[in-house]
Amino acid sequence: MPSGLVALFDDVAVIARAAAASLDDVTVAAGKAGTKAAGVVIDDAAVTPSYVTGLNPARELPIIWKIALGSLKNKLLILLPGALLLSEFLPSVIVFILMLGGAFLAYEGAEKVLEKLGGAKHGKTLQDPITDPAQFEKERVSGAIRTDLILSAEIMAITLNEVAAETLWTRAGVLAVVGIAITVLVYGAVALIVKMDDVGLHLTRKPSAAAKSAGRFLLRAMPWLLAALSFIGMVAMLWVGGGIILHGLHELGVDGLYKYAHGLEHAAETVGGGVLGWVTFAGLSALFGLLVGAVIVFVLHKVLKVGHDDTAEAAAH
Repeated sequence: MPSGLVALFDDVAVIARAAAASLDDVTVAAGKAGTKAAGVVIDDAAVTPSYVTGLNPARELPIIWKIALGSLKNKLLILLPGALLLSEFLPSVIVFILMLGGAFLAYEGAEKVLEKLGGAKHGKTLQDPITDPAQFEKERVSGAIRTDLILSAEIMAITLNEVAAETLWTRAGVLAVVGIAITVLVYGAVALIVKMDDVGLHLTRKPSAAAKSAGRFLLRAMPWLLAALSFIGMVAMLWVGGGIILHGLHELGVDGLYKYAHGLEHAAETVGGGVLGWVTFAGLSALFGLLVGAVIVFVLHKVLKVGHDDTAEAAAH
């Protein structure tokens, strides 16, 4: 065999081994980063079902599909290239972007809390008459994708932090793998949750007594599950938003609140173990997020009159 061809095969073998090694690096790093981002994944899964609650059941899966596509675009077309560029040229800016995202989540969560406590509602809700279902669906999808952008940014930031020392291409591969995997996981779970009542109804029509019993259980559990997820989603916005801001302040050298929260976390761990410590820090983050969000709500709606509805306010009085 000509020596040139042998050399070519050797080069191909070297390239193949290098590619396989790079793939291993991406897989291992993606698994590690995905584990770190698990908490935000739970938050994302808790928030999303609220966007299809109460709408036409025939539109539930199409809406989730639209949100899932929007989420992939968020991660792969906006956040992935943005994260890579910032990590290469302006790594110090990432903390400020994350804090802005945390403030947005805190604002959304606080607004929901205030509405549940009797405050004015901003924007249409399912209690209002829906005159244009297509427009209402469009607004819901847009709102879900907007919220997903913030949660996805946190996931990508956690992932990027885990692979900061890797090469540019490995970082890009890990971000893409984690982004796609988490999107499939979250929105697959959401699709199962929102169709649980349809599954229950289908089971009640089966001849088997066990199937009928399981179907009735699913139908009874569905309203409770959706209510619980709505509450979890609201708390998750405050918890994640407050936690992002606290961590950002710590990164900027403003350590007072961060050290106080971690001090209470360690004290709780001493008394009740790691779970109690985690719950303590998450609860303090949520309270801080509620405080920050309430201030933003006041400034936007009372001072700047953004989203202010004089007609609704007059009717309330």
